[in-house]
Amino acid sequence: MNYLLLLIGFALLIKGADLFVDGASSLAKKLRVPSMLIGLTIVAFGTSAPEAAVSINAALKSSSGLAVGNIVGSNIFNILLVVGIAAMIKPISIKMNTILKEFPFMLLATVVLYILGNDIKFQGNSINILTQGDGLIILSIFAVFLYYLVEMAILSKEANIESPLNEEKEINIYKSVILGIVGLGGILFGSDLVVKNSTSIALQLGMSETLVGLTIVAVGTSLPELVTSLVAARKGEGDIAVGNVIGSNLFNILFILGVSSVIAPLAVESKILVDIIFLLGITILTYLFAITKKRFSRVEGAMLTLLYIAYTVYIIIRN
Repeated sequence: MNYLLLLIGFALLIKGADLFVDGASSLAKKLRVPSMLIGLTIVAFGTSAPEAAVSINAALKSSSGLAVGNIVGSNIFNILLVVGIAAMIKPISIKMNTILKEFPFMLLATVVLYILGNDIKFQGNSINILTQGDGLIILSIFAVFLYYLVEMAILSKEANIESPLNEEKEINIYKSVILGIVGLGGILFGSDLVVKNSTSIALQLGMSETLVGLTIVAVGTSLPELVTSLVAARKGEGDIAVGNVIGSNLFNILFILGVSSVIAPLAVESKILVDIIFLLGITILTYLFAITKKRFSRVEGAMLTLLYIAYTVYIIIRN
């Protein structure tokens, strides 16, 4: 029964995120918000909404391992499997702006997470914990990222480039609001099912909450990013495929973990620090792939995919 409820929870999360994006983007268009800003904020939030709901819900229920593991696992999944499979479908070209600004920002966010989460090494504390103060630091960096997004949307000459959200949908303002509310309800209810049942499954199988967060929950909550990027890659929209991953990963660390740790301090297991170092390593690796030829080739995509398989085997054995 736990497994069935977990699947129902994932379905509600994914469909809820889809409805929320449709409603919010339609409403934003009617309010004349620039299309690029819609893509960079609403799409990023929409595809990261499952992670947000699960991690914040887990923080409220004092399930720190699930809250942190979900974010780290989702970011690893996004970089290795989402980018990897997308590149295997069709080589992805990378814009210079992404190389110069957005990739380094993602590296910075990961480094900050490692430093703030490693209190034993850097502060001489007896335990590793993301405190409310750490959460405020992370959120302040998120504010800087939001400022960058808004500035880029306003100044960019490409603000009117078509994106998946630019397909005109004749949705009136009332329907937009209703879609948003229904989608948000699906996200919230689905996240509750995922947290309760994944925790129950972990206890039944003798798995730690952190391992469940890094694997089952991370994969389930990352399905919107996977679907979005694979569709974009198939259509030859490489920028969208990579931009979705970078935006979601930044949102996951800077907003979700920031808010979660402000709500309640999050204990960080020593094991997950290894996963954060791995996350930093693969972020650097993909950055090197990007700057060498300004593209991800099919061979590089296959390498990233194989790395994810090897990593998954490692953390299951490690448990």
